[in-house]
Amino acid sequence: MIFIPLPFVVAILLVILFGVVRSRDDSPSPNLPFQALILLSAFQSVLSGLRWGYAVLPVMYAMPVAAAMVPPLAYLGISRLARKSPLSPIQQICLHGLPAGLIVVLVAIWRDAIDIGIILIDIGYAAAILLLMRSGTDALRLAPFENAGPTYRAILFAAGALLLSAAVDIFIWLDFVWADGTSALKVISFGNLIGLAILAMAAAAASRSHAPAEKTENVRPPEFLEDAQTLGAVQALMKDRHAYRDVDLNLDRLARKLAIPARQISAAINRATGKNVSQYVNEHRIAEACLLLAETEKPVTEIMFDVGFQTKSNFNREFRRVTDTTPLEWRDRSRSPSS
Repeated sequence: MIFIPLPFVVAILLVILFGVVRSRDDSPSPNLPFQALILLSAFQSVLSGLRWGYAVLPVMYAMPVAAAMVPPLAYLGISRLARKSPLSPIQQICLHGLPAGLIVVLVAIWRDAIDIGIILIDIGYAAAILLLMRSGTDALRLAPFENAGPTYRAILFAAGALLLSAAVDIFIWLDFVWADGTSALKVISFGNLIGLAILAMAAAAASRSHAPAEKTENVRPPEFLEDAQTLGAVQALMKDRHAYRDVDLNLDRLARKLAIPARQISAAINRATGKNVSQYVNEHRIAEACLLLAETEKPVTEIMFDVGFQTKSNFNREFRRVTDTTPLEWRDRSRSPSS
């Protein structure tokens, strides 16, 4: 029987995951940082297998540089769903390439500081991601409302994976200082691989929620309104123009349609209803779905598409959250004589 070391198995699975993500993402503007992150995680896993499985020493110079590239890629992928950067792509690459550049310098002149540098990079970017997500799903201004919840949870997992990686590196560093690295191999073999796998899967999950291509619309400059006026404008857009049926509707697009700042919309809905914007919009979708289930013979899947959902899992999850039942149970209940 052919034996394949665990790091290479993980690398193969991550390459397969990359292929799945590429094949399903037909967007004209795919989230390239997330896709690069999955490939980089596979590359890191190969380096880990060569270094610790076959004692290929030269790869130890590439390993810290690759590790320093992971957090910036995670942040760049997440920021593409949260806000538009004022920086050009070249400027973003230069800015977020600084951590890898720093590690290259440390590899050349001060190797003892490499571990501390990578730990600080992991913690710093994890903190930056959590800060970016501090307003919850409403921080995902460029992500369609349907996927906001799962995408937000995937991002939290990504931040957790960076913190796990930092914790593993701290343990390894202390193990070499105090115990000559007696436990380092086991920790590296499993801890970092688990962290890489979590991070890559989180990136794959988050990449399902891409910022749609911009539609050319004539919009007025943003204006500031009271909460009641803001909520009234949103409700009118939902009820009169059925804006929730737009599968690519996100907070940024909603703000442009209303000519009201996105942060003001989010705050008004949160204060008035206690919900985030994605929950508010999805409840309008579910309300129409309930009406169609009760009054028409349309299949559930057709209704799902009609009201603005693209995946059955998201539709069923939101339907149960709002009605505490399933679509078919709702249809049966609405047509029973006792109702």
